[in-house]
Amino acid sequence: QVQLVESGGGLVQPGGSLRLSCAASGSIFSFNTMAWYRQAPGKERELVAVITILGSPIYTDSVKGRFTISRDNAKNTLFLQMNSLKPEDTAVYYCNKYGTPGDLDYWGQGTQVTVSS
Repeated sequence: QVQLVESGGGLVQPGGSLRLSCAASGSIFSFNTMAWYRQAPGKERELVAVITILGSPIYTDSVKGRFTISRDNAKNTLFLQMNSLKPEDTAVYYCNKYGTPGDLDYWGQGTQVTVSS
């Protein structure tokens, strides 16, 4: 059974930090490049960060230097450390295997991140 459970979101002031977690089932986590995505109100879901099975990260330009993606392969858990948060980072954040969002069949409930003063 596919399972993706995101957590760690919340309300934070600009410049603040949050650490997101994603508990995934082994069927989707093992042997897959994993990713974080986000969807802001009225916008399409977009790719934020990617991490290979060996831990090599890739970031979209807007989060480079501020976000860090990591994974614990023993616990099937994905993380996203978000620092220097900006209002434009406000979105629902989702984890999933890497791919085109419209082609991925299953999504978790996501976790809301709101950056506001």
